[in-house]
Amino acid sequence: MHLPLSIPLALALLCASAGGQATPVDVPDLKAWARLSPAEQASRRAEIQQQLQAATPQERLDFRRQLRARIEGLSPDDRQALAGQTRDRWQQLPPEERERLAAERRARLQAMPPQERRQLLQQRREMLDKLTPEERAALREKLPER
Repeated sequence: MHLPLSIPLALALLCASAGGQATPVDVPDLKAWARLSPAEQASRRAEIQQQLQAATPQERLDFRRQLRARIEGLSPDDRQALAGQTRDRWQQLPPEERERLAAERRARLQAMPPQERRQLLQQRREMLDKLTPEERAALREKLPER
C-alpha cells in the first residue's frame, strides 16, 4: 500500500477551518482528478475548500473518511500511478509556489479546532499503521531532515 505518496493530493483536499451549516461535500473521483490540468485542480480544490469551510465539523470528518476510503479502494497500481503523478506535479512547481502552498496548509491546520486536528492526526496514524515495515522505511527516507 502506498498511501503516503498520495498524501499531497489528500492533504490539499482535506483541509478546512471551522464553519457553519452546509450540504455534504462530494469527494471527487480520484482518476478524473488526476486527468485535470494543474489549473483545473487548483480551481476545483478552491471550490472544495470553500465548501469545507462552510461545512460542519462532522461533515468535514465525513469528507476526510470518504476520501481516505476512495484512496484505499484504488488498486495498488492505480494508487502508485496517482502518487507518482502528484509527486511529479509537486516537483514541477516553482519553489516559491511550493512554499506558498505549504504555508497555506499550515495556516488551515492552525485554524482548525483542536479536536479536528487531533482527529486528523489519529486518521494519519491509522493510515500509517496499515503500511508494511518496508513502506514505512521508504516513507521515512523521503521525509526532510528536522
